[in-house]
Amino acid sequence: MKVAILCGGKGTRFREVSDVIPKPMAPIGDRPILWHIMKTYSAHGFNDFVLLLGYKGNSIRDFFLNFAAFTHDITIDLSRTDAGRVALHGQSSEPWRVTCVDTGEDAMTGARLWRARRYLEADGMFCAAYGDGVANVDVGALVRFHQAHGKVGTLTGARPPGRFGELSLAGDRVVKFNEKPEFSGHYLNSGFFVFNASIFDRYLNDREDLILEREPLQRMAEDGELMIYKHEGYWHHMDTPYEFELLNKVWKTGRAPWKTWS
Repeated sequence: MKVAILCGGKGTRFREVSDVIPKPMAPIGDRPILWHIMKTYSAHGFNDFVLLLGYKGNSIRDFFLNFAAFTHDITIDLSRTDAGRVALHGQSSEPWRVTCVDTGEDAMTGARLWRARRYLEADGMFCAAYGDGVANVDVGALVRFHQAHGKVGTLTGARPPGRFGELSLAGDRVVKFNEKPEFSGHYLNSGFFVFNASIFDRYLNDREDLILEREPLQRMAEDGELMIYKHEGYWHHMDTPYEFELLNKVWKTGRAPWKTWS
């Protein structure tokens, strides 16, 4: 199953970093937050990624085109011009297949998904995630939950502090999607999704200003086609310099709650 990761936003509340690199490339430790998200999926056997690029997308392309050089110690013998000029040290690698899709500099999240449709719909369903939040979500259990209920979409609800999209529920069905609530305290949209391919014909289009979290998810909820997978574990978004520093401090402890891989 494919995993679409939204990597194209401009990160306007994170300008200290996003003026230089796209937010998904902001490092936690010595790896981009995007790598951490992909490791979470990979730990559950999901290794086929579709990265939805936009703002400064070439930084992400370069990282994966030169992945071995970025993630290994290397020796470069400048006296040589043959294939032995560069030697990589270490045995680490990732079992990933990565497709980079240019979805436009200014497209919103709904339009970005639509523009990657040809890479996502063949399996009948796909995962989707934001490129700036880490969690210890059991992705396998999330997908099984989605397959069992038969609705178009599943989002993962979490209980972090803050100011994100609050959900009104009837059991496991989302009945209202409030992007900016006046208060929080219940399950919030953490941005780990599973969608059936029917989302493209029923809820998405190529309108550049189409924001997934507004019209598509709200209509899906009104139609009774949006379910919640309740995640009681860790989740944290990285939207500000403070959150960037916080996640790095947690990582440095060696006990990052989202690290579900060995």
